[in-house]
Amino acid sequence: MSQNSIPNADAPIMELRDVHVTHKTRTGGLFKQGEVRAVDGVDFTVTRGETVGIVGESGCGKSTLARVLVGLQRPTSGEVLFRGAPLKYNERARRELGRSVSVVFQDPATALNPRMIVREQLLDPLKVHGIGTPEEREDRVRKLLQLVGLPLSALDVLPRQISGGQRQRVAIARALALEPDIVIADEPTSALDVSVRAQVLNLLTDLKDQLGLGMVFISHDIMTVRYVSDRMAVMNAGKIVETGPADELFNNPQHPYTRTLLGAVPSLV
Repeated sequence: MSQNSIPNADAPIMELRDVHVTHKTRTGGLFKQGEVRAVDGVDFTVTRGETVGIVGESGCGKSTLARVLVGLQRPTSGEVLFRGAPLKYNERARRELGRSVSVVFQDPATALNPRMIVREQLLDPLKVHGIGTPEEREDRVRKLLQLVGLPLSALDVLPRQISGGQRQRVAIARALALEPDIVIADEPTSALDVSVRAQVLNLLTDLKDQLGLGMVFISHDIMTVRYVSDRMAVMNAGKIVETGPADELFNNPQHPYTRTLLGAVPSLV
């Protein structure tokens, strides 16, 4: 489905080199601001066709890292490379990055416009990027809905008229509208009922395999991350403390923090 191609299929779409993100705080004293190192010296890559899971407790820097990957957060220092070149933050570069890297957010209820029917939600990114004729856009929207397992009747409903799992499927369809190379999935199942989480996880995995997507899957739940990931990165206090193939890291963790995560009571996927 994707028309975006790169000369070397194994080359990273996104690469971070020694990336730091530091936030100023009001807790440093009267004459000196405090600092919080949200991301602290992170190296990270993601290519097409692989799922990289990022796991860690709340506040460890996972979501800040995701914002760096989609160009919404400039690093304080370090390099962000897009297709091997330093990422620029002008309007043209943002549009190019927006076509190649898309996001599925945690809560579809807030990610979708409550006043727009599903058809308009899916048409919107196509219109913004000037893709296709009106007839071609309508055809693309229908195919997207079928791709995520929703009936065509869902095109004419508002988000509040469908279930949470169906809303997340719409959000996934919208993320795929521009045929991206990578999807960043930031806690995409945590706002859903337990009964539908596995369905959405299976959908994401199937779409990754079917479309050859790269995916960055972010969660606090190490069991969920292992379920969907080829490779895992464990974050703690802004640092990636351990990384490796998912099964290897799960079965033979090297870092004490990873062992702590695995020792916690796992939640259902």
